[in-house]
This record gives sequence, structure tokens and C-alpha cells, in this order.
Amino acid sequence: MKIEDHEVILKVNDLKKYYPMKKNKAGSTVVKAVDNVNFHIKKGETLGIVGESGCGKSTLAKVIIQLLEATEGDILLEGIPLTDCKGTKLKEIRRSMQMIFQDPYASLNPRWTVERTLLEPLIVHKIGTKDERKKIIKNIMRDVGLDESYLSRYPHEFSGGQRQRIGIARALVLNPKLIIADEPVSALDISVQAQILNLLKDLQEEYDLTYMFITHDLSVVQYIADRIMVMYLGRIVEIGSTETIFSKPLHPYTEALISAVPQVTEEKSKERIIIKGDLPSPTSPPTGCHFHTRCPFVMDKCKIERPELHFTNESRAVACHLHSLQ
Repeated sequence: MKIEDHEVILKVNDLKKYYPMKKNKAGSTVVKAVDNVNFHIKKGETLGIVGESGCGKSTLAKVIIQLLEATEGDILLEGIPLTDCKGTKLKEIRRSMQMIFQDPYASLNPRWTVERTLLEPLIVHKIGTKDERKKIIKNIMRDVGLDESYLSRYPHEFSGGQRQRIGIARALVLNPKLIIADEPVSALDISVQAQILNLLKDLQEEYDLTYMFITHDLSVVQYIADRIMVMYLGRIVEIGSTETIFSKPLHPYTEALISAVPQVTEEKSKERIIIKGDLPSPTSPPTGCHFHTRCPFVMDKCKIERPELHFTNESRAVACHLHSLQ
């Protein structure tokens, strides 16, 4: 089924984020943190983005939300080109997209009470009267599972899970359409992770939210995501529904990641696929397919020619020479 434009909230076209390095004897070097990335997110869905540390997940998030400037490419939020938005226009569009950060303590101002933290976005964007703002933040506190009496407290007075609930409340206070969650549960205990994930799912339904959910934990993304996008050294290697990615991964890298997910059922465990070698340096990635130095199915073609993202059907795509002719 073809995806109509009105169903898409975020569309990313040929996005690149390069960092120039200092010149050395070999000449200048460019780190391609995000390299020619294309994808979309439909309204109301959760797109999970996974990959090893250094694959470009967080950089991609910061470029989309305009904390970093793109080197090339287009980012469209409901058809509005974010890369063209500056000043007042960018401030206005940021009401529609918010971010939840990995470390809830580092992302909260330790000198501000919870009340000031939640009121600040409303004041900056001139939303409501003083009484209306108070009402908004009290409702938000209730929705994230915190008592309104906590509004007078400071971040150090809370547990990690409670601080992340405050971070979620801050993201919700402007009533955004898109939330980018960058490893929002990785700094939390396992039991608390489950609580936060369930909270995010409940809030998605209540607030009609769309999530871009970044994580390195595939068991987490399997629970919360509708679709999964796998990245490796700044490039997309596979995209598909969560069910199909886990039941039949196409890219060798995706297959290895999934084989490493711990199983708690009595079913026969899948054979663990060990990826040999270390992640190549982003300053000098391999030619051709970036994964060819670690791939058990490497061919001569993989060392020379970069595989393009090939759609096997309307909702499934993979960048691998093993599947490019199918």
C-alpha cells in the first residue's frame, strides 16, 4: 500500500552530517556521521532506530531536531522544510517536536525546581495565562505518574525513574506531534525501564504522539516499535516492520544483532552469531559496503561497490548485495 503524504509526519531525504577533521600528512579527513539517509515516519507510529555506538543514531536525532545543522539533505515535518527554518520560524516549529534525552539528571537544570522546568517552555512560547500554565503542568504531572506536590522539588531529590518522568513531562508540556527519544531508558534499572516504556505507550495513545525511538537494546525496540531502522557507520542497512525484522532479518548485521537478544522463553535458543572484528573507525570507513570487513558472507563486489537501499517490497528495504538482485 502506497504511503500518502498526509499520513507522513516526518520525511528525511538524502540527509548528511559530515564533520571536517584537522589536516594531517595524509590530507584532510571528513567523518561521515550520517551519510545519505532516507526514511519517513507515519503519524501515530513508533520508528525504532538501532545500531552499535558510533553508528550515527544520536547525531541523526540532533540534526532532525535542529540542534545540529545538516551538511546536506532535506528534513520535512508535515511538509515544512526544517533546514530552511531560522529564528522565529524555527522557534515556532519546535513546538511540534520535542526530545527526551538519555540521562535525565544531566538534561535537567539542577538549580531549577520541577515547576520552573515545566513552566519555562510555556513562558518562552507565550502559551496561556499564569493560571492556565499552572493547570497545564499539574495535568502533565498527573499524566506522567507524579504527584503535583513534587513541583517544588529539585532534580537531585528524585530517583532516576522519577527524573525521566520529569523529562517526559517537559517534552509533553508543549503538546508536540513528534517526540524523539534518545536512549530514554538505557540509564535506568530493568524494572524501571518497563515502567517508563509502558508510560510512553500510554502517553502515545492519550496524546496522539509519534515517536522516533533510539536505542541499542533490541529487546526494548521489539516491545515499543512498529517499525525498525538499522544503522551502521552512518548508513541505513535495513528497514522493516518489527515483526518481519525479528522473524526474518535480511542484512547479516541485523541478523547478528537479533541473535544477541537474550531469550527468556522455553523455546530452543537461536544460534548466537558473533560479529568478528571491531567497528571500523568513522574517520576511515571501509570502501564499498561498510560492513564487509566483518561480514561472514562478504563477496568481492562488497569491497568495491556500495550497496544501495533496495526495497524488497513496499515496506521492507535492505542495503546488501546478497539481496540487490532479488
